[in-house]
Amino acid sequence: MNSVPEQRMNMKTPGTWRRRLAAVLLPVLMVGLMVFSLPQPADAARGGRLGGGSFAPRSLPRSGGRGFGGGVNRGGNFGGGGFFPFFFFPVGLGGGLFGMLMLFAVVGLLLNGFRSALGSGGTMGSANNAMAERDGPATIAQVQIGLLASARQLQQDLRQLAATANTGAATGLQRLLQDVTLALLRNPEYWVYGNGEAGQVGFHVAEATFNRLSMTERSKLDAETTINMAGQRSHGDAGQHSNASEYIAVTLLVASRSPIRLPKVATTNDLHTALRLLGSIPSGDLLSLEVIWQPDGSGDVLSSTELVTLYPELQAL
Repeated sequence: MNSVPEQRMNMKTPGTWRRRLAAVLLPVLMVGLMVFSLPQPADAARGGRLGGGSFAPRSLPRSGGRGFGGGVNRGGNFGGGGFFPFFFFPVGLGGGLFGMLMLFAVVGLLLNGFRSALGSGGTMGSANNAMAERDGPATIAQVQIGLLASARQLQQDLRQLAATANTGAATGLQRLLQDVTLALLRNPEYWVYGNGEAGQVGFHVAEATFNRLSMTERSKLDAETTINMAGQRSHGDAGQHSNASEYIAVTLLVASRSPIRLPKVATTNDLHTALRLLGSIPSGDLLSLEVIWQPDGSGDVLSSTELVTLYPELQAL
């Protein structure tokens, strides 16, 4: 006959086994989902990157050391606020950004389940989530444009903005957004492809979501030769190339406190509307901005095969 202590130990064994299994499987699952969510381009060109931002909640004082720069994922908290960590409004055809948000929702769902199994959570994390949620959800929007290679002046405009834009301040970042959208709006004759998507996420996971979407777009570049991020500038040699290809790709990634409801981008008029909506976001609502383009060299552009491979969500206009 088993003693009482032995019976209690046997009763705890299944729970302990499940917790150990969860601790082993969770990192593997997370790595697998992140790896498969990133594009795997066979070829990519050198490109440029502009932007910055801050996801500090209005209810919290901003730290002097953090500034108005691009941040990092604070602890990777995908959960919080109930069992469904994200809610969405799909726009466009539900391509890359919407699919990425759905992936993060699944990850958050699994993390909440593992936390429940492990008996974790903590009151401090709940308090931080509740404080951030007072700011409401954040909107993340992405507009992508495929332009004819003859729009080389746009490349020069973006490189000039990289040299002059004040990406270390909220007003400078909003000015950069206006300048980029205006530069694109002034070149409609070069527009060939377009895509626009937007979704809402809880404020406490907005920065982590934005950073992962940024990494997805940056991974499409072979290298970043022109950079102005959060006031830090770097200008490499874009060089002159004789690559006889056809397109330039520009991605605008925006996070905002206010809702952004982009139209389904199927015509040039739709793209006009989407760009005007992004350009009109006030500085007080603009949380973060990234402008990523490729190629960066004045004579180096993308072939049609490369464009379709790297940007499968683009639709012919």
